[in-house]
Amino acid sequence: MGILRLGHVDITVPDLDLAAAYYTQVMGMIEVERTSDRVFFKCWDEEDHHSLAVRYDPRVGIDRFSFKVEREDDLTELERNVEAYGFRVSRVSAGEEVGQGESIRFETPSGHEMELVHQVEKVGGLLPKVNPDPVPQGLTGIAPPRMDHLLVTAEEVPEATRFYMDVLGFRLTEQLLDGDGHQIGVWLERSHSPHDLAVVSGPNGGLHHFAFWLDDWDHVRRAADILAYNSIQIDVGPTRHGITRGNTIYFFDPMGTRNEVFTGGYRPDPDFPTITWTEDNIGRAIFYYEGDLNDRFMKVHT
Repeated sequence: MGILRLGHVDITVPDLDLAAAYYTQVMGMIEVERTSDRVFFKCWDEEDHHSLAVRYDPRVGIDRFSFKVEREDDLTELERNVEAYGFRVSRVSAGEEVGQGESIRFETPSGHEMELVHQVEKVGGLLPKVNPDPVPQGLTGIAPPRMDHLLVTAEEVPEATRFYMDVLGFRLTEQLLDGDGHQIGVWLERSHSPHDLAVVSGPNGGLHHFAFWLDDWDHVRRAADILAYNSIQIDVGPTRHGITRGNTIYFFDPMGTRNEVFTGGYRPDPDFPTITWTEDNIGRAIFYYEGDLNDRFMKVHT
């Protein structure tokens, strides 16, 4: 019961056509639907209507992020939890949001608009449900099978962590502590992956990146080739994280929003003990091979 997984990330871009070209031709997502000011995309192995929505706006930033819940009743229970914590919840009627049923929206302590939804239009993946091949033929670009996670920023990471854990039921897989023992980064999960949502110190409402899953390290290396061929600015990688143990590349879409491709890591069960990193090892925690962070990596959009 409760939250299942990341549903979709909604961002703003100053050029819808450029965004559509990048996310379909380089990332290899599928354009599902387009309105006057928004374009909706999904990955080839995702069943739901979309995992990424881009909306026209002169600024680059984040509108909201949405998580899917297991049952319709979960919306009511989680709505009560959020209101008891002191945040106002608004209901979005079925059909009001493209591709999905009724949802609830609220602001989090990290200053983000978060959405929870149960009913989402099923448009299907590219593989049949009877005797499928492992991978569809003729994929374009990097072609990740699914969206994986996102990382946002908060002025008060411990407060945001309490909200996501105590109110919404996220589990803490890893944390990064400063010299005084205060959380400056947390990695939280609901889907038995290393993380579905991460929060690090920074401005409220900030988006650091959202990430796509790839199936193995060879696919990450292939992604690097595709990015270089298309002259996409690589931020860091290919490399490996200490935190989550995942393999990664960070890079920017043409509008300046940071993307990541990610694979590997571990499977945390509900009783998984939290792993702690200390600030004196922050370089190895984030980039295990390099042991250092570049200044550009700290850039976020709000």
